[in-house]
Amino acid sequence: MPLSPREIDQLLRLIAQTADRELNCEECLALVAEFAERQLSGKNLAAGLQAVEQHLSVCNECREEYEALRETLRAMDDTPES
Repeated sequence: MPLSPREIDQLLRLIAQTADRELNCEECLALVAEFAERQLSGKNLAAGLQAVEQHLSVCNECREEYEALRETLRAMDDTPES
């Protein structure tokens, strides 16, 4: 079954985003909380967390986990303290 032009473009985009050393999903999810906290607070990403950002750019499952965590952290920040 031949690929459509859209599918070819998506594959080329993913290939262009690959790095010499990439995290797998387990490694990414182990670091995603720190990544989310740094992003929400506006802090610079540590060198090791840049690999998380790269993984999230190509992995839909991990990106969904990250987005859910980020929304939870935002909600916690918006909750007034007693």
